[in-house]
Order: sequence, then structure tokens, then C-alpha cells
Amino acid sequence: GAVLVVLLFVVGFSYRQTIKAYPTGGGSYIVAKDNLGTLPGLTAAGSLLISYTLTVAVSVAAGVKALASAYPVLDDVSAEIGVAVIVLITLVNLRGIRESGTIFMLPTYVFLVCMAALLGWGLFRFGLGPPGQPAAVQQAVEPLTLFLMLRAFASGGAALTGVEAISDGVPAFKPPEWVNAQKTLTAMVVILAITFSGITYLANRMAIVPGVAEAGHEAETVVSQIARGVFGDTPPYYAMQYATFLILFLAANTAYSDFPRLAYFLGRDKFLPHQFTFRGDRLAFSVGIVVLGIASSLVLWSFGGSISRLIPLYAFGVFSAFTLSQSGMVMRWWRRRETGWQRSIIFNGVGALATFLVLLVVATTKFIDGAWMVVVLLPLEVLLFRAIHAHYTQATAELAAETPIDPEEISHQVIVPISSLNQVALQTLAYARSIARGPNDVVGAVHITDDPDEAETLRQRWEEWQCGVQLTIIESPYRSLVGPLLAYIDAMHAQHPGKTLTVVLPEMVPAHWWEQVLHNQTALRLKAALLFRPGIVVADVPYHLRRRSANGAALVRAAQKPEARTPNGADRRSGAPHRPRVVRRANRPRNGA
Repeated sequence: GAVLVVLLFVVGFSYRQTIKAYPTGGGSYIVAKDNLGTLPGLTAAGSLLISYTLTVAVSVAAGVKALASAYPVLDDVSAEIGVAVIVLITLVNLRGIRESGTIFMLPTYVFLVCMAALLGWGLFRFGLGPPGQPAAVQQAVEPLTLFLMLRAFASGGAALTGVEAISDGVPAFKPPEWVNAQKTLTAMVVILAITFSGITYLANRMAIVPGVAEAGHEAETVVSQIARGVFGDTPPYYAMQYATFLILFLAANTAYSDFPRLAYFLGRDKFLPHQFTFRGDRLAFSVGIVVLGIASSLVLWSFGGSISRLIPLYAFGVFSAFTLSQSGMVMRWWRRRETGWQRSIIFNGVGALATFLVLLVVATTKFIDGAWMVVVLLPLEVLLFRAIHAHYTQATAELAAETPIDPEEISHQVIVPISSLNQVALQTLAYARSIARGPNDVVGAVHITDDPDEAETLRQRWEEWQCGVQLTIIESPYRSLVGPLLAYIDAMHAQHPGKTLTVVLPEMVPAHWWEQVLHNQTALRLKAALLFRPGIVVADVPYHLRRRSANGAALVRAAQKPEARTPNGADRRSGAPHRPRVVRRANRPRNGA
């Protein structure tokens, strides 16, 4: 216990130097990346993401166990209660950091008062008398060796978690931010040292023996045994358990501030999806909060809410991030040689060495107990970060303009697929002709058919309309629509490389959602296919059936009024009449298209 207290002060004073050097927030990721390089930075980031996820799972599991120690009947549903609490904390944090901080402020003071009463009354009753005797002597399962002591030390090292969180959230403090953050860190270290030392001393004086889990049930916690021995089965005992229950959920809430912020930094640097950089309506990083809630719930549920199974995973990620952060600070002081660097480099150097030794202890003593999962997962995380970054880098390099940027350089080639000469087609053709007003712009309509008689009827109606738009009729004897149409569009795009090809799709929108199944969704299939063809612009002209009128035929007559065409059906730009042309396609489409 004394060694852990010393280690706590070493890590705490080391992070005081980090807070001063990085007043805008200097978590392990930023410190390691700035001073050691990208790979150590990503390793620290991966360790912290795992650590924050386990912080939520372990804190909630411990909180539920504190309550189950007072009410053993809850032990059977501890995992379900834990998941429900994580959901609640997630919803609270989605309301924003300031609101969640106000909600969780009261449990802090309640816990401090209860802990002070426990330690004060416990020391008064048991601190000066002879040490007690265990109620039941358990048979040793292995001899007391150095390895066993190191395993116990590694388990106790989890008490240091949370020290790094303050250096992550320096901007959240009131000005001067780094000064207030240092004061808070010092106060936290002192309170944690007193609490940890007091509980350890009382446990020794009262001969409290940690229980062993049996039949899937966790044993009563040490704090619960101490509180029951000090207060008895009285209201102060239950107050202590409720306070512990609440303060551990507050510990989980700390991760909800740091995980989304770290994910934001990774998203900003293109190592995580950009969605992690977006703020929600309450100015909180909503995506990070939701991802943390889901991940921690899955971890808690997978391990059945067992603290003893979660702790081995916890310590490795924490101390690997500690080591990289402190090593990065040593490199920073050595390179910059800023004022007071000699003292700071000693603090951070001792911190780096101490946390590295603890990391080795954890890796060797807790590997079989579950630390191997983190050892395997961490490299996979780094590979994922680099793959995401490679994608964004490649996308940025290839993000060249596929169509002209200068409006004066755009020459339109517009294609309008039509099924018949109806109101939907007429309004789509009108829109297409409105955007193709340049002297070199071209508007064409295309019709795919497998019925020669239907094609001849459309051709005759088109000649009677005399709109000045070229109609191309493509015969598809194998009843394929999308394949021949895409082939035609690709051919036109290849024949006119200097023009910007726009496909204007007429789309009929039914009045009710259930009427969608009555239509073949051709426009939707075409939009999906054209999305992956570079340099082609797709425009959609919807026709809502709920807006149809009884005199809809007037639209057809309006489209055929003399002002819309010149004599003999000639286009005003070219003066040449357009006649429909038929393209016969006898080849069978590939893949049955």
C-alpha cells in the first residue's frame, strides 16, 4: 500500500508538469505524438480508448457491487443493472458537459463526508487497539512469493486511474485554466492518498479478508466489510454504500468527458472517422459519447459485471498510456530546454521509469488473467487508425474536380430517360431545356423498349410534338432497362469528353408510402448506378401524384404552344428539325442485365 501511495504522488506531480506545458489540454496522445512521433501517439491513443471504456465498465460494476454488498439479492442482476446505469449516464452526458457536471457534483461531497466519517470513527474504534483476528481463516491456495506480491501490486495499481484525466480536460477549468487544473490534481492526489491509506490501514487493523467469488457471485467488497464493522447494520453503513455507489458512477462519468475529446483529436487528425469531430445540439461530442456507451455496455455484459475479471484488462492500458506520456514530456524538456526544465525533466523522468516498471509487472503477472486481450487489441487499434488515415489521405489526393470549376467553361450535354410522353416526361424535359441554353449545349431524350409497336407510337407522337429535342429509341429485346441505358450514357459521355453530362431523371412520387411497392423504382436504381460514374451529374425531377389536377392535359398543350418551337419543329439554336432515331440492339446483355 505504501508503495502505491508513493507511486501515486510520483505520477501526480509528473502530470502537473504536463498540465503546465500543455495548458490547452495535453493527454497522452497529444504529448506522445508531438514529442515521440505518430506511432507512439497512436499507441497511447489506443491505450486510452481501451482504458476509458474499461473505466466505465469497471466503475459501474464496482458501484453496482457496492449496492449489492448491502442488498445481496441484487447480485443476480448486477450486469443488467450496470447496463441500465450506463445508458442513464450516456443520456445525461448527451445533454452537455455543463449540465452533467452539475448533476454529478453532489455525490462527490456526499462521498467525502461519508468517507471522512468512516475513517474518523474507524480509527477511533480500531486504530489504537490491538489488530483483530479474521472471522474465518482461509486456506492458502499458493505460497507467498515475489510473483504473488507483484500480482497484488498490479491489481492495486488500478487505484491510480483517473490521474491522467485532468491533463486531458484542462480547457474545461475556469481561467487561469492550467493553474486551477494543477490545484485540482494536487487535491485529488492528496484525497486519494489519504483515502487509500486509511482504508488499507483499517482493513489491516480489522483483519478484513477479501472474499472469493463463488458460483459466479462476487464477494462482499472490502469497503463494505469495513463500513459494516465500523457502523454495524445501521443507517450510516447504508449511507456509505450509497455514497460509494454514486461516486463510482461519477468516476465513470469522467470517461464520458475524456473519451469523446480524445476521439475528437483523432478524428481531427484523420485517424478516426470525421463523425467524431461533430458536436450535437448540446455542444457535446455526441458520436463519441454514444460509442463509449455502447462499447462499455458490451464489455460489462460480456464479463457478467465481474470486477475481478475486468481489473486485469484495466491496468495495462492505463500504465502504457502513463509511460508514453511521461516519456514524451522527458523528450520535450530535453529538446526545448525551457525555464525550469531541469526540475521538470526529473519529475517526468522518474514518472516514466516508475510507470514503465509497473507496466512490466502488469504485463507479466496479469497476462494470463486477461491482460493478453489488451495486448492483442492494441496493435489492431493502431492498424485501424493507420488504415483510416490512409483512406482520408488518398481521398484528399484524389479529390480533383471531375467537372469544370469555372461556370463559363461548362458546356451541357443533358440526357433525359423517358418511358412515355406524359406529364412527368414533359416537366422533366422542360427543366432539362432550361439548363441547356448555351449555343453548344445539347439536350437529348432516350427511350428503352422491347415493344416495336410501342416505340412506333412514341415516335409518331414525338414528331407531332416538335419540341426540338432529339429522341433516341433503343430496342432491348431481352427486356433489360438499366443495362442498355447505362451503356448509352457511357457512350455519350465518351463521345463528348469536353461536355458536362447531366442525366435528368423523371421520378413519380406516390401520394402514400405504401404505394411505392406498386412502381418499379427505376429512377432509384439509375441514381444508385450513376453515383459511381465519375464526371456525370444526376438531377432528379419529382412529380408528386398528390398534386395532379383534373386539367393535367393542359400541361401537355402548354408544352406544345407555338412559342416553344419554330416552324417545322426546328430548334431555335440550330434551326434544324430533329427526327427520332431508332438504335437496334440485338446482343444479349451481360449477366442477364
